[in-house]
Amino acid sequence: MNADEHFALQNAQEERIQCSAIHYNDGKEYPRQPKNIEVGMVVCGLRHCNCYVISYNLRSSLGWVPATPHTEGFLTNKNRFVDRTEGYQIAKKANQILDGEGNGEFLYSEDIY
Repeated sequence: MNADEHFALQNAQEERIQCSAIHYNDGKEYPRQPKNIEVGMVVCGLRHCNCYVISYNLRSSLGWVPATPHTEGFLTNKNRFVDRTEGYQIAKKANQILDGEGNGEFLYSEDIY
């Protein structure tokens, strides 16, 4: 499968939540960010606590200073960063919410895995 075929298949699939993410909008441009992020850096991890650890490590080792405030959210299989509200809507539509989980408004990683 070539790259064009891969992207066509990805775009045909239903949007789903892939992992936790935090968007630090410091007004700077960074390469290879989610397609809907023009400025700032998105840090991804299994859960949001993992994102914070990665951010701390970037700060400690590279001197990167994460912007505050920041937005907690998720990365989708369509390479989009979404906040907790949109994340809940996507996960619900994709039937990713675990039985007995979810508050009906905001998505938490514990709601889906």
